[in-house]
Amino acid sequence: MIAFLVYLAMRVFSPFLGLMAWAVILAVSLYPLNAKLVKRMGGRSGRAATLLVFCILLVLGVPTVLLTMSLVDHAMSSYQALQAGTLTIRGPGPNVANWPVIGEQVDATWRAASDNAMLFAAQHEEQLREFSRRAVGALGGAVKTMLSFLAAFIVGGIMLAYAQPGADSTRRIFSRVCGPQVGPELHALSVATIRSVAVGVVGVAFIQSVLLGVGFLIAGIPAAGLLALGVLVLGIMQLPAAIFVIPAIAWLWMAGDGGLVANVVLSVYLLAAGLVDNVLKPLLLGRGLAVPMPVILLGALGGMVTSGLVGLFVGAVILAVGYQVFVAWVYESEPATGKDAPFE
Repeated sequence: MIAFLVYLAMRVFSPFLGLMAWAVILAVSLYPLNAKLVKRMGGRSGRAATLLVFCILLVLGVPTVLLTMSLVDHAMSSYQALQAGTLTIRGPGPNVANWPVIGEQVDATWRAASDNAMLFAAQHEEQLREFSRRAVGALGGAVKTMLSFLAAFIVGGIMLAYAQPGADSTRRIFSRVCGPQVGPELHALSVATIRSVAVGVVGVAFIQSVLLGVGFLIAGIPAAGLLALGVLVLGIMQLPAAIFVIPAIAWLWMAGDGGLVANVVLSVYLLAAGLVDNVLKPLLLGRGLAVPMPVILLGALGGMVTSGLVGLFVGAVILAVGYQVFVAWVYESEPATGKDAPFE
């Protein structure tokens, strides 16, 4: 009967499982910042949580809405121009043909599209239709994910308003399941792992957005600040910064007014800044934890591959807790001392 009741409860709760998992992750990650706000606001936890969530929604939500509206408006205007037969495409710059490997092919295709856009669209109708379908699907999926992410922030804010009672209840659950000695330590390990992954994700996304924002400004790319905010949002969502870097480099070579040396230097810088997360994440993930960093990294990457972005946190917690339990079992018959002793 208990198993059947658990099954029914999971069936009812399953539509909200992803949202609640994100809300818990965000609440745990933001709790140190929320605690500082509570002290500054005279112990008013509800107001502090509301202010924090409102600021985050403003920072993340507004750029997302603006970017989405801009993309939709541009797509609709291009489609209307195509239907009316007035679509024009700017021709390639003189340096496009000199690109290595693909330069000549890109230059020829681009010139064919710019010379007669309508004829080019008619000749490649099937490819353009497939590309448009995939682009719309990708945009819709990104918008849906971002809206779910913002909703999780709201639920996480409610949890932050009742952070201390929630932490006490969670600690009791861990103690009940794992025992009064091991339970609190596994609870502390789970919280620390979530915060470590949050620093390794959000912190790296912020650093990468600053580096790329500086590069966009130096290159003179339009709306550099908005693009930097877009990089921050994509970094938090674990989407590659190449979504912005590659078009920025293409604009630099096609529409920029810099020389060859300047374009090469800026292109190398933008590529390096776009890949810097691959270097920083291993350095920041797992800091301050008793669990080795490779365990956290493998758990985060494996969880992300199997369960998406939420698996980045859940996978790290599962592997960290599993590692500690395994080590405790190994040393059960031969007690360890010092750093090797688990749950000390």
